[in-house]
Amino acid sequence: TTDLMDNFTIYFGHVLSNSFYPVLQRAIGVGSAFEGWSPREQDVVYRVLVPMTPPRGHSFHLELDTAGQRRVRNFRVRVQLECTCAREQQGENTLCFLHHPEEELRSNQDPSLLHTLCTGAYLDVQKTARWFCQLVRATWPALPQSHSWHLVLLPSRRSCQFKVTNGRDSFRIELLFGVRQGDSDIFVSSQPREALTPSTTWPESYAVAEAKFFKYIARQAPHDSLHLKCLQFFTRLQLGIGFSTYTMKTIVMHLLNVVPVSRWCRRDFLQRLVDINESLRLCVEVRRLNHFIVGNQWLPEEISLPPDIQMAEPPNLFHHLVQDPAPHSQAMSEYQVL
Repeated sequence: TTDLMDNFTIYFGHVLSNSFYPVLQRAIGVGSAFEGWSPREQDVVYRVLVPMTPPRGHSFHLELDTAGQRRVRNFRVRVQLECTCAREQQGENTLCFLHHPEEELRSNQDPSLLHTLCTGAYLDVQKTARWFCQLVRATWPALPQSHSWHLVLLPSRRSCQFKVTNGRDSFRIELLFGVRQGDSDIFVSSQPREALTPSTTWPESYAVAEAKFFKYIARQAPHDSLHLKCLQFFTRLQLGIGFSTYTMKTIVMHLLNVVPVSRWCRRDFLQRLVDINESLRLCVEVRRLNHFIVGNQWLPEEISLPPDIQMAEPPNLFHHLVQDPAPHSQAMSEYQVL
């Protein structure tokens, strides 16, 4: 998947070099498949996030959506035209969208990003997803993988999903896309958190920071570390019970942050399973499970957070257990089953 995405990135660069579409950076592997664990090995989806930067003559501005009381932050990506007159004077073959007549622009230059992938002044996720799929379909024949693999695009509204097969092996890949917040590891991403996410809404994503945390642990851990086996064990165990995979992942990440990696070896396997079990029980009882990234000031230094994320109050992933006694009773019952 990494090799395939690197090849895609090279050809994307060739195709888009003189366009006014977003500039696509190297894809970043995120999620369980790239972190080293998967609850369903027979149905793995390889998710990658493709960072986007604005094309020449444009800039991106992230605007926080303050409507309603949300536990996760949503943003809109406002696209703004920038003056390129100075570049034009230096011999660049680009007309300034701000200062050239519309008729001259229409006859001599491709339309701006505002007229292709935006709704109003805001970058549209669904339009961007359709463009991504067209780009993948158009560049696939040029890739070396196309000689021995078959590409099938899959339906998706907020990402580009496809499957590659060679008759023996099959891989399902999902391309998400996002805009980085400053120079941090936090993005606004196309991946929705709610079923009916508006097309100009970009939820805040912590997937890159989480993937970097697992890479950091992997570098520190001894060769016989079983921390990923512990996580895989619990995520498989709870399938169909009610606790989400992300709940178990969050609990294990918290434990990895406080229990030395030297104590996740084979001889410690049972004790670490007990620790995970006890952590889940305690979180259900007190009806609180803090988000691992937001508000965590004890992350490895190589994980970069914006100041407002680092200093924020951690969202409670078990907020739904606080408001109503019925879900809490259900969660306690599910814990007993688990």
